[in-house]
Amino acid sequence: MSGAKAVIIPARYASSRFPGKPLALIAGRPMIQWVYERAARAKGFDHLIVATDDARIFDAVTAFGGRAVMTPGDLASGTDRVAWVARDLDVEVVVNLQGDEPLIEPAALELVAATLLSDDEAVMATLARKVHDGEELIGHDTARVVLDRDRRALYFSRAAIPFVRDVSEVREWPALFPFYDQIGIYAYRKDFLLGYGALPASLLEQAEKLEQLRALENGHIIKVGLCDFRPVCVDLPEHIAAVERRIRELADAQ
Repeated sequence: MSGAKAVIIPARYASSRFPGKPLALIAGRPMIQWVYERAARAKGFDHLIVATDDARIFDAVTAFGGRAVMTPGDLASGTDRVAWVARDLDVEVVVNLQGDEPLIEPAALELVAATLLSDDEAVMATLARKVHDGEELIGHDTARVVLDRDRRALYFSRAAIPFVRDVSEVREWPALFPFYDQIGIYAYRKDFLLGYGALPASLLEQAEKLEQLRALENGHIIKVGLCDFRPVCVDLPEHIAAVERRIRELADAQ
């Protein structure tokens, strides 16, 4: 491997909750453009590519000067699309950046790649943010991660983990034990990524609906980098207004 690094953004038009999401306008520009241009600020990467199976997204990316690659339409997941594009790149590290994070911090991309390279035994890396407010542990929309002493992932869950048995009030747990919300960005060693889809199906993955559990259940190491970055994702059309407010706040702060 060359030691080179790539950021690949999987983007599909079909979405049960938000069809056409990558092309949804945010402050006058398609969301995929916001994601791409934020990622382009990250340092140390040799490739930045959108992986899509839809000509409309491909055309939108090329129209603003980005690089896009068409992938087969029958790929099962965004990770499969990332792997399909990565197979033709001479790189060591591939970062999978979701196409619904228009305010991604460029430093987060740099950190997740560096986190992977900091551990020779790790095949994947992700990021996590320490939880300080116990209110954040209520609900199951966010994945949580438990770490070992080397900041390797022990387990991911949508539940508040670990369970603090002797304290009934969940909101009090962060004052007693470190809790971490996972940030949904991943770095892979290319060789592992290309074989990831062929790993045996994971019962834990199916139960939690968290793809990264497939790696853990098959005995692989996921390194976790700690950050303060709090993502602003767009899952539904009504989330766009919050992103636009944040964009205005950032502009006013400059």
